[in-house]
Amino acid sequence: MNYIIYTILSVILISLISILAALPFLLKKKFSQRILLLLMSFSVGTLMGAVVLHLLPEALENGYNINLALFILLGYVVFFVFEKLIHWHHHRISKIKCSESHGHGYQLAPINLVGDALHNLIDGMIIAATYYVSVPLGIVATLSIMLHEIPQEISDFAVLLYSGLNKRKAILFNFISALTAIVGAVIGILMAGNVESFTMFALPFAAGSFVYIAASNLVPELHKDCSMKNSVLHFLAIVAGIGLMILLLLM
Repeated sequence: MNYIIYTILSVILISLISILAALPFLLKKKFSQRILLLLMSFSVGTLMGAVVLHLLPEALENGYNINLALFILLGYVVFFVFEKLIHWHHHRISKIKCSESHGHGYQLAPINLVGDALHNLIDGMIIAATYYVSVPLGIVATLSIMLHEIPQEISDFAVLLYSGLNKRKAILFNFISALTAIVGAVIGILMAGNVESFTMFALPFAAGSFVYIAASNLVPELHKDCSMKNSVLHFLAIVAGIGLMILLLLM
């Protein structure tokens, strides 16, 4: 019974990080588009680093198979369809042709929120599973996820602001997305020792969705800035994001 209490307290703490991540943005009245793009570049690095260094190695523990490959592709395709539906709805309401400029990345907010919610759901399940094994292991997993969440939530918040949301809505939606960690923890508790059977689908699906968000959603926004100086800064921010994922792996 103790592991359930530890699990719930841990995921509540992690969910509150989404509000903590908003503090730098609340302390400063306005962030320039240049800074937001730098944080988006950092997000690209953390997303791709998470896929290659964390999600896929975990998913491949039981070996490579066709199901794993299909789940990765499914994650990519589902998010492609989801974004298509967002564009369709936007153009149906605004009466703007698809061939015309989309302007600011209005589609980034819902895509990013859904991807983040899926990530948090898996984090909640992982925390529940590790506490089920032992409390010390659960504490280690919680600290590891917290270290990953703080920079990730900051960059996610920047994406929401870049997409056109105001600070109040960005905080609210980001917090709601973070609450899925609690849902994941409840699923993990109910499944007890059988979490692995669900993560065999969830991990590769999340990997596919993260690849889509990073490569098909965020990178095209970075390419809209053609300045060589900013392009170099975007590259360095991506490398920094990957570097953070390597550091977490070593820890």
